[in-house]
Amino acid sequence: MAAVFGVDIGGSGIKGAPVDLTGGQLAEERHKVLTPQPSTPESVLAAVHEVVDHFGHRGPVGLTFPGVVVDGRIQTAANVSKDWIGLDAAGLFREELDLPCTVLNDADAAGLAEVRHGAGRDRSGVVLVLTFGTGIGSALFSDGVLVPNTELGHLELRGKDAERRASSAARERHELSWADWAVRVNEYLDLVEMLFSPQLIVIGGGVSRKHDKFLPHLTDRPAEVVPALLRNDAGIVGAAMAAAGSAGE
Repeated sequence: MAAVFGVDIGGSGIKGAPVDLTGGQLAEERHKVLTPQPSTPESVLAAVHEVVDHFGHRGPVGLTFPGVVVDGRIQTAANVSKDWIGLDAAGLFREELDLPCTVLNDADAAGLAEVRHGAGRDRSGVVLVLTFGTGIGSALFSDGVLVPNTELGHLELRGKDAERRASSAARERHELSWADWAVRVNEYLDLVEMLFSPQLIVIGGGVSRKHDKFLPHLTDRPAEVVPALLRNDAGIVGAAMAAAGSAGE
């Protein structure tokens, strides 16, 4: 099988690597660049090109995007330029890279990787993967089947988007201790549990590598809460999985 490449586009960074799909692991150390500010389509296309060219990759590319993505077209843009809305992102990346490209929601990509290769593997029932970073991403699964583009970070909590209170960026912005941040995360988890009654909640994103600092502060709840096994590489792995599926590999 030809090498498959994954790119994870976030509000603060764009990272990518070739992926070993058999084990759900990066085949090489990932390369990361800062997300351009402003994160216009033109600037992000150039940054992604730099990441892919770093490896000299020539093959299918999967890309995540922080927003609702339907058939490769951007419906919403969270934490990046609103100029993306309405664009055929898959077509733009295909033209820029001259390679087959697949685009999907960033948290959906991370969820696909965690359910196939990580903390959600072989788990039935309702599984919710949440990524805490610049915002809060979500991937909802029922018996292993993804319900795409849930975007639960935009649920209303205390009169504003939940991610404005409980994301990793919010913790840094308000200079919260891990214990104080966990209070906000608990409040958010109460909300999503009320709505979806998951059996398992997987906490991913950049904070997953520091899970020992906040998971002990979360209250007992009906759902089991665990850190993502693939940590912050899950988006890259899931993007590559989506690209391989689209390429029929």
